[in-house]
Amino acid sequence: MAHEIVSQISQFNVTDLKLKGFKAYEIFTKVDPVPTYSRRDFYKICLTTGHILIHYADRSVELNGPTLFFGNPHVPYSSEILSEEHRGYACLFTEAFIKASDRSDSLPQSPLFKIGQSPVFKLTAAQNEFLTGIFQKMLAEQSADYSFKNDLVRTYIQLLLHEAMRMEPSESFQTPKNASSRIATLFLELLERLFPVESPRQMLPLKTAQDFADRLSIHTNHLNRAVKEITGKPTSTHIADRLVSEAKALLLHTDWSVGDIAYSLGFEYPTYFNNFFKKHTGRTPLACRKGISDLK
Repeated sequence: MAHEIVSQISQFNVTDLKLKGFKAYEIFTKVDPVPTYSRRDFYKICLTTGHILIHYADRSVELNGPTLFFGNPHVPYSSEILSEEHRGYACLFTEAFIKASDRSDSLPQSPLFKIGQSPVFKLTAAQNEFLTGIFQKMLAEQSADYSFKNDLVRTYIQLLLHEAMRMEPSESFQTPKNASSRIATLFLELLERLFPVESPRQMLPLKTAQDFADRLSIHTNHLNRAVKEITGKPTSTHIADRLVSEAKALLLHTDWSVGDIAYSLGFEYPTYFNNFFKKHTGRTPLACRKGISDLK
């Protein structure tokens, strides 16, 4: 029996995925199971068949047959193929892609992507057939010339989410009730509740690991250890990634000045925000806004 650990995908161009914010593809062989990705800024939905072992944060589940999996960019995961044949479909997308039509949507608050919830669903034959049809429509639509195809793809993704929420998650998925898992869950949920920023006069109340630790009534070192253990990334990285994501959304969806955006995200001076943004994106906020405008 085959036994292969899969750590990345390479079927398509990373720049293309980052630019468009969405990519669907078909899984043909044992080298394409539930994919992990070298960058942690994409959500994943995978429909797979075959015998597979999925590792998600500090949990694992072994399944044989049609399976639906939801990957969260905040939580590390990988998979092992335990059968010779592995087929299915997968789609990757950014939160910005989903929120393009309505910024009130929040994927991390969805029960399917919420930290601590089970991301794995064992499917019946009928469920597998129906969901396969949705993935096939996404595949066809992404290469079509239809002007509103992105809106249609978003509808298909929402349909996948709603169909999954009607299902019962796999009972075999074990979740250890350890302190680190609880602390990491509380931190990530607290971080996500800060967004979206609705007003340029609204300043984030929590900006550093120390701020979050104080709110959770634990020592900063305790918070950092727990978050790193469960997610594989430092607390500061989660905060920075979320600030960059919100900054990009504000540059895209509002006409706020860079100074207003800097203030709302907790930066005392626009210069500090400019330096932070350029460090994490390679571009200044104004250059990013111009680049977004040029794509419209």
